[in-house]
Amino acid sequence: MRSPKQGMEDDLHHRATPTASAGRRKGTVNREWLVVSDSGRSYHEEVGKHSIMRRTGLPARDLRVLDPLLSYPSTILGRERAIVINLEHIKAIITATEVLVPNSKDPLVAPFVQDLQSRVASSFGAPQHEAAETSDLDEEAIRKSPSCWPSFPSQGMAAIHGTDISKQNGSLTCDLPEGSHSPELDVNGDGSTKVLPFEFRALEVCLESACRCLESETLTLEQEAYPALDELTSKISTLNLERVRQIKSRLVAISGRVQKVRDELEHLLDDDMDMAEMYLTDKLANQRVGEISSRVNLDNDASEQEDDGDDEFRVETDSSHESLGVFKPNIEELEMLLEAYFVQIDGTLNKLSHLREYVDDTEDYINIMLDEKQNQLLQMGVMLSTATVVTTAGVVVVGLFGMNIGIDLYSAPYRKFWETTLGTIIGCVILYVLAIGFGKKSGLLQ
Repeated sequence: MRSPKQGMEDDLHHRATPTASAGRRKGTVNREWLVVSDSGRSYHEEVGKHSIMRRTGLPARDLRVLDPLLSYPSTILGRERAIVINLEHIKAIITATEVLVPNSKDPLVAPFVQDLQSRVASSFGAPQHEAAETSDLDEEAIRKSPSCWPSFPSQGMAAIHGTDISKQNGSLTCDLPEGSHSPELDVNGDGSTKVLPFEFRALEVCLESACRCLESETLTLEQEAYPALDELTSKISTLNLERVRQIKSRLVAISGRVQKVRDELEHLLDDDMDMAEMYLTDKLANQRVGEISSRVNLDNDASEQEDDGDDEFRVETDSSHESLGVFKPNIEELEMLLEAYFVQIDGTLNKLSHLREYVDDTEDYINIMLDEKQNQLLQMGVMLSTATVVTTAGVVVVGLFGMNIGIDLYSAPYRKFWETTLGTIIGCVILYVLAIGFGKKSGLLQ
């Protein structure tokens, strides 16, 4: 029989347990991801950040690039097991077998998602790259024939096993004895066309969507900018100036975004190691073949220890495994893919550069016109100032006659007054004409 104290402690424990579990659940935030697999199947899945990290092998700092609450520039990151894509509104994680899209319900991302699903579904029936079929390798056949081991520097080993192995274009190929069942690891062995790996097809869709979006915005800006600039040159008004100001602000923003995408592609093309990191399918195939070769090597160690030449054979095997661990794929196909979209994004940047030059030329033309108007106003000010000075001379004459001094002119006939007045006016006009003539002759006035 429990004491009252024990019952109270058990009651408190049961009450505290749901609260703690609820706190843990509250601290774990799950996001909805669209998963597009290499088999063409698409589905939504709610997973947390730590699950994504375990699933893709990405660190937390790479997942921050995909956070919609944070603003990161366009980035393409190649990691050991995944590729992180952050191009404009397109955010995705690409692995060797699937694509994870975090913001699939965004209206801006909907065309990209449809294009990705259709592209993967259309290529599902095509022959895949090397590692797409390595999961179907018959391990029993490989155990019976060590021909899938890495090629040894000694030709005698090929004679012992009667098999051959080669490494071409960063992919592994092996020849099995007749009757054994294993798919080829190099689809180019018979001269057929190689299909891009799944990660490159997904990367191509991302690049195509980003370039298409930027190209569309550039064309829209061009259609609005050129008529507005032409109208501003014909009529300078506050409304036209405001329109051109907004267009120039959009032009600067789009140019910066396009420049960042271009710089990212250029950085990838300049770094062979970064491009090699993006060969996820080949790395997966290389890893699987290495594991199978290691298992075969362990199985044959018992029978090989009785031979006198086993030490040399084991040394050669270890060196071949080390060469297998150094993965150096042929990056030509990825380089061609990136170069194609680099040329496209560079063309978009050239269009924006030409538009910016047109805006600058229009601004120069407007400034010239404003300077001309300002010069005309200055000339008018000079002419008015000259007229004021000449008029002041006439005022001086009037002031002299206005003094309370007795002279004979005051008692002269009335026509003398008009002669004096007209003479003063004519004298002022002559002085004004002489001043303007001197200004034009000296080049001060036009």
